Amino acid sequence: MTSYHARPIESAALKELRATDDAGRPMAPFVDDEGGAPLRCCLRRSEPGERIALVSYAPLRRWAAEAGADPGAYDERGPVFVHADDCGGPDSTSHPFTGAHRVLRRYSAEGRILGGRLVDPSESFDEAFAEAFTDLEVALVHVRAVEYGCFLYEVRRD
Repeated sequence: MTSYHARPIESAALKELRATDDAGRPMAPFVDDEGGAPLRCCLRRSEPGERIALVSYAPLRRWAAEAGADPGAYDERGPVFVHADDCGGPDSTSHPFTGAHRVLRRYSAEGRILGGRLVDPSESFDEAFAEAFTDLEVALVHVRAVEYGCFLYEVRRD
């Protein structure tokens, strides 16, 4: 059986985002007094007192540059939280941020949207990814929050 795991923002991209984000803005770190921000660098929620930043990130653009694709109008950027300093990445290979409804947005090798699916928190994310990847045209899947549409993480075939 094929497994599917969450992919945090790659360390090279994080280094770039911590200098200048994908909108051309310098990082503006702050201390998260409340905690709970979904961190895309280590795929967990922030703890109170951690130093984090909200940066603009273009996940499909970065994947397309690596894959030699042109996502055209599907190239978008949005806000993501990251640690202001290197954190070492995720501690787990499980699917993070699963306690709420999520949208799985499927993309082709050309960077075009092939469809999407709402996943209920009670459903198996592994089964939802297996379903998405039964379509051989699907190159990657973005997991997004329903309430804001924010990019949470990417999944590719192992």
